[in-house]
Amino acid sequence: MIDTVGRVLVIVPTYNERENLPMIAGRVRAAVPEAHLLVVDDNSPDGTGRVADELAAADDHVHVLHREAKQGLGAAYIAAFRWGLAEGFDVLVEMDADGSHQPEELPKLLQALEQGADLAIGSRWVPGGRVVNWPGRREFLSRGANIYTRVMLGLPVRDATAGFRAYRAATLEKVGLADVQSQGYCFQVDLTLRTARNGLRIVEVPITFVERQVGRSKMGRDIVTEAFWRVTVWGVKGLPRRLRRGRA
Repeated sequence: MIDTVGRVLVIVPTYNERENLPMIAGRVRAAVPEAHLLVVDDNSPDGTGRVADELAAADDHVHVLHREAKQGLGAAYIAAFRWGLAEGFDVLVEMDADGSHQPEELPKLLQALEQGADLAIGSRWVPGGRVVNWPGRREFLSRGANIYTRVMLGLPVRDATAGFRAYRAATLEKVGLADVQSQGYCFQVDLTLRTARNGLRIVEVPITFVERQVGRSKMGRDIVTEAFWRVTVWGVKGLPRRLRRGRA
């Protein structure tokens, strides 16, 4: 399958994920052996960067991008996308380091690209998708945020905040990365919206999301607040366009 979609780069941003990184790297390499793995570490004080360097030294399919400080998920992915595009990868995959995204499901995302998708999203909220060991409050927040996003932006996507996804390189080049300023989970909504507005095909693939067992979630009130106000602003700005489309 990977031969038909081209060279695949799996991007894993890290901040204090020393305990999780070897496990997730091993699972990625076993699930899709031909793929390359890029660890993007934001100068983790727990030594995650050193662990990543050790993995890269032992495996020529593992690479490390060291950043000077924690600057947000969006900035980490933008840096990684630019690295991957410059290196000539055809598919760029987003995946969390904590095991909540199961590498064993990555072939399903690649298959969606093989079948014509420009962006394949690993979705919790389509039929067949589910979450495991997630607190009720987190599930309520995620479902509510995605309903709000769908209504405000008119997006035909049920899990626009999902962080397990695969882009064609051509998709990222078309949507543009230079003016992306969103961070946190709002970054995922931003790129989903850009993909949809460029008329590209988005496919949601059902996945099982598993709550992390080691370490702490990076979700905070500031991330939720940013997502709410940015989606609201985008929705208001895009309302005239949606109204014109509805009258057409």
